[in-house]
Amino acid sequence: MKKRWAGVKIGTGAFAVAMSFILFQCRQVQREPQTRFNIVLDTSVLAVQELSTNNKVPWELMWGPDHTLWYNEQEGRIYRLDPASGKRKLLLRINDVAGKTTAGLLGMACSAPDPGTGRSYLFAAYTFAIKDSIGLKLVRYLVQKDTLIEPKVIAVASGFRGHYGSRIAILPDHKVYWATGDGAQQGSAQDAADLKGKILRFNVDGSIPADNPVPGSPVWAKGFRNIQGLTFSDSTRLYTSEHGDAAEDEINLVRRGGNFGWSAIEGNADLPDEKAFADSTGAIDPLRSWTPTIAPSGMVFYNHSRIPEWQNSLLLVSLKDRNLRVLSLSKDGHSVVKEMIYLDKLYGRLRAVCVSPEGDIYLSTSNHDWNPYSKPAPGDDKIIRITKAGRITAKLLPGKAPETKVSRENAMGLYTVYCASCHKEDGSGSPGTFPSLQTTPLLDQPQQLIDVFLFGKSTGNNPNRMPSFKFLNNEEAAAVLNFIRSRWGDNNRDSITATAVQERRGIKKKG
Repeated sequence: MKKRWAGVKIGTGAFAVAMSFILFQCRQVQREPQTRFNIVLDTSVLAVQELSTNNKVPWELMWGPDHTLWYNEQEGRIYRLDPASGKRKLLLRINDVAGKTTAGLLGMACSAPDPGTGRSYLFAAYTFAIKDSIGLKLVRYLVQKDTLIEPKVIAVASGFRGHYGSRIAILPDHKVYWATGDGAQQGSAQDAADLKGKILRFNVDGSIPADNPVPGSPVWAKGFRNIQGLTFSDSTRLYTSEHGDAAEDEINLVRRGGNFGWSAIEGNADLPDEKAFADSTGAIDPLRSWTPTIAPSGMVFYNHSRIPEWQNSLLLVSLKDRNLRVLSLSKDGHSVVKEMIYLDKLYGRLRAVCVSPEGDIYLSTSNHDWNPYSKPAPGDDKIIRITKAGRITAKLLPGKAPETKVSRENAMGLYTVYCASCHKEDGSGSPGTFPSLQTTPLLDQPQQLIDVFLFGKSTGNNPNRMPSFKFLNNEEAAAVLNFIRSRWGDNNRDSITATAVQERRGIKKKG
């Protein structure tokens, strides 16, 4: 029997082989994610692709020991994702994760196979319930084919009300670095006996290295508020990204035994009390800080030839500013010499970033988390890949330099950069966490409104307190407060003046 196909006579067997080949090619084409956008650099064209959709708050991305992408979800699941096929497999479900707001399954990292045994270990940090409190623990798992077994608790920190951190990095010398937040507990970051607000250093077996700064202590560095990113360079310099309070988000270059100032110092030590603390403790200034804050999150060092324009850079994703920042470093790695922004406001909150051995970049969105900027988009949460492309096939996304500080004449701009991430652009807030400005009685109480704005306010056991904005000058503070009162109240006849703000500063100081 003969079949006719495309005008050519072929046998039944050959026909089947040909059709199989065509179907295989079609499957291969379907597996390649569509390029949604292109980024054009000096000589490189990059493709932005959506590799995986409908995830729920992927908190960490890492390249696994089996040459696939591993990621977790905050509720307690760890997955393996094959970038070629887009298929994922559940590796582990951790049942004792206590998740609320920023708590849950957080950072993870995998050790290289041991030269002697061939064993590889995954380290994961997650929160769990301790009676009326929350603890944070570092757990080691043995990687065995397509599962994780033999959990071993390496360290436990307790007494958290928030600010958990928590990222993990494993250096080529097989030392494990674990970054913890300060627990929203005043003084913990400076307390040498408290594991909160620190970078802790362990051997892979969980023991404490003999060359740690203090014998018998895992503390490698202290004085951190809420570390959200941790990465090391080719020369094993260790960098962190960290949330400030209302001001001074930071990038830090970590030094052995270093003190990074929190909570005595925010950002650079440029106030009299901060300078005195730095002089007495040797506290270290950040490489870069941002005010207004950007809520930096995951960070990775990039030095691959695949994208030469981004070599020797820190790739940083952000939650509040919702973008990817490329921070080009000096040759010695001790300063940021250039900063560029990509994917700005395009995918919403970005939580994690990692780099494959081939130099591809993977990002995850975080639009189903506790503080979404807006309603999640269809397909959220997503895992996105940035890879080298041969040509332009999609909409171009230009990069941009950071914007200059918003002037006090732009009251809406000031509200957007200082208030909207919590209270939202429409003033609706987040139920149970951030109050609505549409209904707050403070709109009719100008003195109390000024005091809350300048000096902050705590409510019960809620760690997400209203921070202090006293670093703004009187004119800027008045502009923001009048914007709020005129936007969500009927209070234009009784405007707040810069003089009124200054008076409240003075009264509070005397009190």
